[in-house]
Amino acid sequence: MASRPLVRILDSAARGFDRTLKQLTAFDAAQDASVETAVATIIADVRRDGDRALLEYTRRFDRMPVKNARALELTRAELAAAWRGLGAIERSALQAAHLRIREYHEKQAAQSMESWQFRDEYGSQLGQLVRPLDRAGLYVPGGKAAYPSSLLMNAVPAKVAGVGELVMVVPTPDGERNPLVLAAAKLSGVDRVFTIGGAQAVAALAYGTQTVPAVDKITGPGNAYVAAAKRRVFGTVGIDMIAGPSEILVIADDSANPDWVAMDLFSQAEHDEMAQSILLTPSLRLIAAVQASIARLLPGMARQAVIRTSLATRGALIRVKSLTEACAIADRVAPEHLELAVREPQPLIAKIRHAGAIFVGHYTSETLGDYCAGSNHVLPTARTARFSSPLGVYDFQKRTSVIGVTRRGAQALGEVASVLARAEGLEAHARAAEYRLRGGR
Repeated sequence: MASRPLVRILDSAARGFDRTLKQLTAFDAAQDASVETAVATIIADVRRDGDRALLEYTRRFDRMPVKNARALELTRAELAAAWRGLGAIERSALQAAHLRIREYHEKQAAQSMESWQFRDEYGSQLGQLVRPLDRAGLYVPGGKAAYPSSLLMNAVPAKVAGVGELVMVVPTPDGERNPLVLAAAKLSGVDRVFTIGGAQAVAALAYGTQTVPAVDKITGPGNAYVAAAKRRVFGTVGIDMIAGPSEILVIADDSANPDWVAMDLFSQAEHDEMAQSILLTPSLRLIAAVQASIARLLPGMARQAVIRTSLATRGALIRVKSLTEACAIADRVAPEHLELAVREPQPLIAKIRHAGAIFVGHYTSETLGDYCAGSNHVLPTARTARFSSPLGVYDFQKRTSVIGVTRRGAQALGEVASVLARAEGLEAHARAAEYRLRGGR
């Protein structure tokens, strides 16, 4: 019996390719009913009982027998101790990443987030005020699954935006605290840190408890329970997004290094079994070389079982007619991460409309974007790059319209408003505009 291939080989010219691609890239975002039921109960309990429910769920899920909710908050001294306790290499790497991420987001803020106003032909004032959120909540996975990079990617744009207070929640199962995460919190200027996680932490941030303040928006990654909780509290607070499995799509020509391509495919496949890694290339020679690299390199990967399942289930090496067709297919996929591993990548950028982030050239591995290139690694997944953007400064700001109409403007615009209001059957609207037509103050 022939062994199952590590990753499927497809051809865009084959009959039924469109259907196969659609099936390959489909992702069912339906929630597990048991997760939804559990999350609904947890949120209701925290909303009703506040700290008492937080303490109970922290004991149950994180095995932390805390008697007082105040003990769930880490002090500034504890964050500072975590920073001092880092090795020189780790501290230097964290500082370098923080500096580049902050520089990127400061440019983002300077270029697109300014308030503005103008005067129309009647002398009326029209404009927009851009204001930071008062308080944001950052969810950070904790314990062994600790991601200081995710903390930086959420905290830095919030700080650049001018958010009044950053409240971080991080689970510490069995009391296990990750010093790199706490050091990143200090470096980023996080204001308060609570050692809680799961749906109960999301509920606490959304509704507030006696100890945890309610926030205006919740961002940050988490498991299925966290995602379900964010979806459920949306409307009471804002959220960043409901993220699906990680994705990478590599467009390559025969100048690409097959080992580099294989490892870049691995870099997303190792996240979980549902992650997606796709190669698009007109070169059959590269497909064969990448296939050989995958077979040779996979046994040496620590998470080879996860990678193997991901590649076999949702991965593909696809031969296309041309790089132009590759760009068209990439737009249909709208991937989270898109690499252009080609001789001349710049001309292809203009052909791409839908991608969370574009990594340009052979030396731009997706990994750099995850940690220290400077751009944000919180990106739209599951084809939502068609209408969503990376997390940024704008996610921690809101816009308020400003309208100041002069007497002359009210008389000119009032007639227009009156006609439209009466056409909609809203008499009070019409009269409110018509009163201004008669003059007076």
